[in-house]
Amino acid sequence: MCGIVGYIGSQPAAPLLVEGLQRLEYRGYDSAGLAVLGRTGTTVVRTVGRVRGLEAALPKRLAGKVGIGHTRWATHGPAAERNAHPHRSEDGRISVVHNGIIDNATALRAQLTSAGVELASDTDTEVLAHLVARSGADTLEGAVLEALDRITGTYALAVVDERHPDRIVVARNGSPLIIGVGDGEMFLASDVAALVRHTTSVVHLDDGELATITATGFRTFTADGEDTGRKPVEIAVAAEDLELTGHEHYMRKEMLEQPDSAEAVIRGRLDERFGTARLDGLNLAPRELRGFRRVKILGCGSAYYVGQLGAQLLEELARVPADAEAASEFRYRNPVIEPDTLYVVVSQSGETADTAFAVQEVKRKGGQVVALVNVVGSTIAREVDGGIYLHAGPEIAVASTKALTNMAMAFAMLALLIGRVHDLSVADGKRIINGLKAIPAQIREILDQEGEIAKLAREIAGSQSAFYIGRVRGFPVAREGAQKLKEVSYIHAEAYQTSELKHGPLALIDESMPTVAIIPDDDLTDRNVAAAEQVLARKGPLVAITHPGVDLSHLGIRSIVVPRSEPELDPILLTIPTQLIAYHAALALGHDIDKPRNLAKSVTVE
Repeated sequence: MCGIVGYIGSQPAAPLLVEGLQRLEYRGYDSAGLAVLGRTGTTVVRTVGRVRGLEAALPKRLAGKVGIGHTRWATHGPAAERNAHPHRSEDGRISVVHNGIIDNATALRAQLTSAGVELASDTDTEVLAHLVARSGADTLEGAVLEALDRITGTYALAVVDERHPDRIVVARNGSPLIIGVGDGEMFLASDVAALVRHTTSVVHLDDGELATITATGFRTFTADGEDTGRKPVEIAVAAEDLELTGHEHYMRKEMLEQPDSAEAVIRGRLDERFGTARLDGLNLAPRELRGFRRVKILGCGSAYYVGQLGAQLLEELARVPADAEAASEFRYRNPVIEPDTLYVVVSQSGETADTAFAVQEVKRKGGQVVALVNVVGSTIAREVDGGIYLHAGPEIAVASTKALTNMAMAFAMLALLIGRVHDLSVADGKRIINGLKAIPAQIREILDQEGEIAKLAREIAGSQSAFYIGRVRGFPVAREGAQKLKEVSYIHAEAYQTSELKHGPLALIDESMPTVAIIPDDDLTDRNVAAAEQVLARKGPLVAITHPGVDLSHLGIRSIVVPRSEPELDPILLTIPTQLIAYHAALALGHDIDKPRNLAKSVTVE
């Protein structure tokens, strides 16, 4: 959520800022703006709505070669032009863009008002511009440091000053910020997506770091002024990876990419000879893995639900107690961090604030923490003790699909590895490996049913609410399915364990309440079918996601038939139809599928 871009060099800044902001639209935002330093001062333009509206509002001749831009996701104050970034000091000299939240903003706003400052917005960010402008420091760097010394909270910020038009000063604490290194020009952004058209050489700032950026270089330093000597690293993301390439929506493009991304996550990681997985990035030897007595998985939203699936895989294959918990709540309950517990955090972006704070809590108390992340060089990837990169490729749609599938695949490999250092047999290990290798082709089989699934989704699109139900392995699938439907179609959806229907939720079943039932071919098939019959007896519309051989014809249930995998891996495939249902329901309702309202791709504030 929120996006920062910046440029300093020999080219006009405004077009580059607009392009960068457009590449950050997927993160979620409600307003946009930019500030460009020119010979006669600073031009600031801000609009509510899409970046294209900002582009249309720009003066025809805006020739400055230094500038900063921002897409805002409202935290303090509604979506309004006065609250859009950049924010300026009273004299117009200082302009600031900021991601994050200033926790003591209310007190600082009161102090500034008492000092005679007329505040122009409802935001926390505005105080930064005034604090920098009112500093007595001789340098912009000094003024920024004085301002930061007075605030508490999280931030990624960029500051420009008409008195120092040769530089941009940036700082980071708890929110991502990246410097892009060019030839006689420099870039900055909160996300590498804004940079890849111009450079693949980047510098990741760590919390507590600042940088001065000029057209010819950069300097990174601490709050004490000590140089940190950051060196650029190369990133392996191509601009074409971020294009729609003929698809109407990124969500559909990314769903269709899942067979390839699923192949990528297992490539080179399956040891068929010994029936295990090779996960060298964990930085854990077999003896260390065997020493863990339990596994705790932490994630937010869909990553949390995949974590529940992962916990089941670990218990089934490794016979190690495992559970998943919402990372957003974890650190606030003063958790007991056990030395014989492996903590696994899950985040597509590697920048999820709640999950990053959970990492810090575990490490502060001496725990061992590894991560499943998709973005190389992200905050979480740099802070953990080891991990598994998901290799899903860039994911742009807010609703995660291919990254979630790869998370589940990665959990299967982690469970396989830990299982093999415990009591999982070579034969069972090879069975799981064969199952994982078959999944990409099986995903293609499911995607080939898109037309039929779309018809069922259009029927669900006419409802106000829906239930998703599943048992044991099927329950995380139901939770993720309900999440997807809510995210992109705005239809209210709830997930329940199938066994819990009769303990309350059944009261809501009627002709207007569709139910999506996860009914795999397993030990609980008969009980799941019996629950479906209870729904039908109350005239509730029902769609089953099931396996070949599960006979539902006598009930007249409409079914989506998914290829059978190994039982432990079945949830990976059962999840795919729920993505298609959500997408086509949203499509039928005419929603902005890649940018669902009120949501953001990367949640970088609490």
